[in-house]
Amino acid sequence: MPLASAARRITAAGPPRYSQDLGRLNERGLYVTPATIEGEPRFSVGEFNAQPDTYWYAMGNNLLVIRPDGTWAEGRMGSWYILERPGETGRKLNVENRPQHGRIRYLAIGNRAVCYVISAEAITIPRYIRLGKFMSKAKVRAEEVRFVLEHVEQVTINMLLNPADLPGDFTMHFWDTINVPPAPLIRNLRGSGPCYRIGRNSYLPAGMAFGV
Repeated sequence: MPLASAARRITAAGPPRYSQDLGRLNERGLYVTPATIEGEPRFSVGEFNAQPDTYWYAMGNNLLVIRPDGTWAEGRMGSWYILERPGETGRKLNVENRPQHGRIRYLAIGNRAVCYVISAEAITIPRYIRLGKFMSKAKVRAEEVRFVLEHVEQVTINMLLNPADLPGDFTMHFWDTINVPPAPLIRNLRGSGPCYRIGRNSYLPAGMAFGV
């Protein structure tokens, strides 16, 4: 089980395809745990401005109206339409429920995180990975670790885990919940069942797979 500050990269365009993408990893016997920040996480705060730089635009209700060259924009009853020529019905613009200007908090440079890559076969861990939604990357240091499979009772696991990925033979007694999209994660899990023992006192549930 290589140890790495890693996260899985999804390159497909369009909406997420968790069932298709993660299902293939389950077939290969490959699983990556959520990454856990070492120590206290450090954050940076920045401003963003998503307003257009075009010569003409209008502020609608949850919408920035931009008209292509050679067209008209017309507001009617709180909605906006793009017209090829005056007097026609036009194409209605859809609402975009996203902020156009504000502040955003993100992980600062220098944070370190740890996750486990569990694979049924030998794999090569990349040196760099894309991290999050932005065009940022993280350097990866992989280390192979030894483990022993044991059945444990009332063990505490401090790493972040996805409860949807835990096997059916592992019993969850109590835990802390961290609400993050697209699925809530748990930490400080107290549980019983088959586990990998890594080192003296570190445990990880055995048999985890992406819950698709």
